[in-house]
Amino acid sequence: MNLSQFSEGLIESELFGHCKGAFTGAVENHQGLFELCTSHGSLFLDEIGDLAVPIQIKLLQVLQERVFSPVGSHSQKRFAGRVIAATNRSIQDLRKQGNFRDDFFYRLCSDVITVPTLQERIQESPTELEQLINLLVLRMTGQESSRLTDRIIETLKRELPPEYSWPGNVRELEQAVRRILLTRHYGGDSILTGHDPEDDFMQKFQAGDLEAKELLSQYCTLLFNRFGTYEEVARRTKLDRRTVKKYISSNA
Repeated sequence: MNLSQFSEGLIESELFGHCKGAFTGAVENHQGLFELCTSHGSLFLDEIGDLAVPIQIKLLQVLQERVFSPVGSHSQKRFAGRVIAATNRSIQDLRKQGNFRDDFFYRLCSDVITVPTLQERIQESPTELEQLINLLVLRMTGQESSRLTDRIIETLKRELPPEYSWPGNVRELEQAVRRILLTRHYGGDSILTGHDPEDDFMQKFQAGDLEAKELLSQYCTLLFNRFGTYEEVARRTKLDRRTVKKYISSNA
């Protein structure tokens, strides 16, 4: 159950169930997930970090006493299964802010698995990025392609800083791969990546680190990203359209 998709009132009903007439719209008895879960089953609660404190208190009772009551009922039912919870938010930060109860945390944390970030995975294993891109290319195109994988890796190296943090983790990488397959670029959108390739171009230009061919290639590419047509780039640079296209293709 993804807890973030329900309002506080609906979460109670989905977890604990409700009795007929307990609230407007409750036209029949409803079994909640705690009642449906068998004694040897597991209840997976996703986005536990988004859970409101009043619901945390009610869940704490279930975890501590192993009993719960449906909404609108005073009768108690027993829960004998296992609860697994997950979140993409920092529980430690939520606890410091008072948004996640300490007693609730300690009832949940019999075992804790911390999934490393994409940045940490890449730092620990240099081949991790290539393996993930291979999988994403296979999923998106239906076939493995070392040519596409190499192009994507080259684009990422060219348009992102060496120690890029990947704040969106694997989801961001998936969108980066899709964007490169569609447009052959990723780092041009500073809103998405927090990195602007124009800054790199200007730094290299001011430092005198650009060869003539690279200078024309990157300049034509920046103009193309800004204005969208080879014709406009050719008009502004006074170059032939085919020459412009060649320089932009060499930078892809």
